[in-house]
Amino acid sequence: MFTAGTSTTLAASDQPSRDKRRIPLAIKLIYTAFVAVMVPVYLRHYGPTNFLYFCDVAVFLTLAGIWLESALPISMSAVGILLPQTLWLLDFGGQLLGFHGLGMTAYMFDRNLPLFTRAISLYHGWLPLLLVWLLARLGYDKRALPAWSALATVLVLVSYFFLPPAGAHLPNPNAPVNIDYVYGFNDQAPQHWMNQNLYVVLWIAALCLLVFVPTHLVLRKVYRPAEPNS
Repeated sequence: MFTAGTSTTLAASDQPSRDKRRIPLAIKLIYTAFVAVMVPVYLRHYGPTNFLYFCDVAVFLTLAGIWLESALPISMSAVGILLPQTLWLLDFGGQLLGFHGLGMTAYMFDRNLPLFTRAISLYHGWLPLLLVWLLARLGYDKRALPAWSALATVLVLVSYFFLPPAGAHLPNPNAPVNIDYVYGFNDQAPQHWMNQNLYVVLWIAALCLLVFVPTHLVLRKVYRPAEPNS
């Protein structure tokens, strides 16, 4: 049987490991400062619909996860954007070298956008690294797959039914069209491979089966499970 003194000793010995997993206050403040700068700048240049991109939603989920020290929103962000942001980095690197790939990062070289606004978008490069570090601290919550899949489906449907399509001409030339690529990868014109409604259904299925599920399987294998109620 454990005595009261033994229980106290075990609790004390377990405390350092718990503290080690906590997120330092400096990280919380720095990340919050970044979001506090990003939001008004993006609102001014792109408008509010820009925040419906997966990557922007992940920014806010990460903010919540950092302050709550909760593995679920961090895990959801990781499932949703680790693979797409890898493609973003590859496309950006290709653009720097003069190669035109998917065109995901063409806006980073648009001189009509202020340099500072484009510099903020470099978070696409460092946010995945932050998520990897946060997962090491908090563990991976397997509930992230169904939670993010449901959220992503809602975002795609909202973007498709309520937001401007590819090729739309808007009063604000910087306002996003074709958010979350619901009309294909060309913002200048919708895809013409198939019926557009069918494309959206297949796009949701492709995201879930080819992006979210593989990422989930890797993260579940690499990271320890998150603690209950974390």
